[in-house]
Amino acid sequence: MKILPLIFTVAFLPLTHMSYAQKTQFNVDKVDRLVQKTLSTFKVPGAAVGVIKDGKVLLNKGYGVQEVNKPERVDQHTLFKIASTTKAFNSAALAILIDQGKLSWESKVVDILPNFALYDDWVTKEFTIADLLTHRSGLARFAGDLMLWPEPAGFSRTEIINNLKFLKPASGFRSEYAYDNLLYIVAGEVVAKITGMSWEQFVEQNIMAPLGMERCFAGAVPQQQMTNIAQPHGLINESVEVIKRNQTYHKQSVMAAAGGIKCSVNDLLTWVDTQLNRGVSAEGVKLFSAEQSEIMWTPHTILSVSENEKKYDNTNFKSYGLGWGLADMHGYKRVSHTGTLSGNLAYITLIPELDLGVIVLINQSSYYARSTLMNSIVQMFMDIEQQDWLAIQVARQQKRREKLQAENAFTSEPNTKPQRKSVSLPLASYAGIYQDPWFGQVKISLENEQLKFQSLKSKKLVGEMLEHKDHQFIVWYDDRSLEGDAMARFVIDSNGKVTGLMMERLHNNIDASFDYDDLNFRRITE
Repeated sequence: MKILPLIFTVAFLPLTHMSYAQKTQFNVDKVDRLVQKTLSTFKVPGAAVGVIKDGKVLLNKGYGVQEVNKPERVDQHTLFKIASTTKAFNSAALAILIDQGKLSWESKVVDILPNFALYDDWVTKEFTIADLLTHRSGLARFAGDLMLWPEPAGFSRTEIINNLKFLKPASGFRSEYAYDNLLYIVAGEVVAKITGMSWEQFVEQNIMAPLGMERCFAGAVPQQQMTNIAQPHGLINESVEVIKRNQTYHKQSVMAAAGGIKCSVNDLLTWVDTQLNRGVSAEGVKLFSAEQSEIMWTPHTILSVSENEKKYDNTNFKSYGLGWGLADMHGYKRVSHTGTLSGNLAYITLIPELDLGVIVLINQSSYYARSTLMNSIVQMFMDIEQQDWLAIQVARQQKRREKLQAENAFTSEPNTKPQRKSVSLPLASYAGIYQDPWFGQVKISLENEQLKFQSLKSKKLVGEMLEHKDHQFIVWYDDRSLEGDAMARFVIDSNGKVTGLMMERLHNNIDASFDYDDLNFRRITE
């Protein structure tokens, strides 16, 4: 049964353009210069870029190095983590099962996974397969992501599904867009339940293998393939360093169905070509039907359009489909998705009317580099005034730095430990074990006259608690690549006794996946 989108479908009508051959600004040498300058400007060690137009590969190339201060170069077969661009593989896996008649987009999740439950019983009963993929659950943005990151977070998929019922809604069901990862894990478990194999096995056997994607893995990368790897990097006090905790290509990931695929740009070109051909590869291998392709590219959840999107992309409408973001861009329909993991960023864009696909993979956490490369290359195929995206992104980066510096009340230098101040009770008064319904326990201990914070489940969340004021402490993590420091506020009862703990991000520049606001710790031991 064909699902009916919950909001209107936008008609994307391309403007009248001269032919591609006459007007394209695309040139491999030009792209080479752009990539090299972008990597240098934003301190990115390496990148891989792919472009396919009218079924012809125009660019399939690596740039820079796999790891900083090492000689191994990135090429078209280098493995990158593609993060949330994985989500389109998840929706495609479900589309395959729908074509086989094993479920529909309107099937109720609880009918397939009886242990699935959200905070509201009615929402639980009404939740469909499509709802898992469209970021309209009513949960807060990135709700529960602390069960996924930083890896290894210590939670199983069963625990994640069981803990969903403790996450309180932030809006009405199907009323607002709020990006979500946990429900894509649920979607992966739907695939597993129906097929009797893991989500990773199904994707590898039913998508990657038929398409000949030999350097693409939904699960752990086999030992014999553990070469030519783009190592993850971050900026620590403006120095490019490997993020060692994310060197996990060889490990199974609990969040595979939300963002765990590892792939080369060479293989992603095959995937993108199949998407542009509505589910059929260049060799005639059919993954899913044109009907399912249309549904995945149909708006389901409306998104707001930013001033910059209107200014630079002439965007009027924006929405989310099933595993894809949708928008109009200079009169064309754009089907795209970004992927973001610490140290690994990805971006895939399709312009169906132009039969165009562009892939950007980088091994450093620079949103500015990723956007520069994607926007610059896509606009080369449009009959528009060419914009200097590198200059635009450099200006955005500087503006963000200035804003962060102005807002940062804790330290004048980025990533510099704030000074300890004073709080209202002796430090020993705050020590103990604290329990949250879904995140589990944290231990607050006093060591050498300094409070220490330690999550007993998410082993990477360990650090000092620096006195700030009243009953507030800054949680300053030992692993500085986390970039997730928090403000912790202890709850005091009428007798002056510490009874609980609340947390929030230390400042707005910290990734919202550190969803501390959803935590509500109760003290269970002193």
